[in-house]
Amino acid sequence: MVTRTASARYEGLGKEGKGTVSTQSGVLSDQGYSFGTRFGDEPGTNPEELIAAAHAACFTMALSFALARAGFSDGTLETKAKVTLEQDGDGFRVSRSDLTLEARVPGIEESRFAEIAQGAKANCPISKLLKAEIGFDYRLNG
Repeated sequence: MVTRTASARYEGLGKEGKGTVSTQSGVLSDQGYSFGTRFGDEPGTNPEELIAAAHAACFTMALSFALARAGFSDGTLETKAKVTLEQDGDGFRVSRSDLTLEARVPGIEESRFAEIAQGAKANCPISKLLKAEIGFDYRLNG
């Protein structure tokens, strides 16, 4: 079992507040986030961007391992995730995460690739974590 941690701190309340987020590894260390970084264009991060990064990384690694298990030994995978935050009553909810994949896997037939990729999408731990619709699109480059 593996456990990873992150922390967040928010000073002030509402739109005037400012926060920082840090990760156990130190990759993020007191990275700023606020209303302006989440709903505007201010520099900094936001929870949805971090979820998108986590989903893209998790899916891409899951697909890499699934392709290796299927006997493929070479390729390049590049995934973009787009997480949608929308109004939900008085609050908000993450309603979906759309994955777009650019892939090059020599020697694979498209139907086999699609089968393996769909399995990776369904079984990556972040896909399982999200209680949102998970869209998926891919382009296989020969």
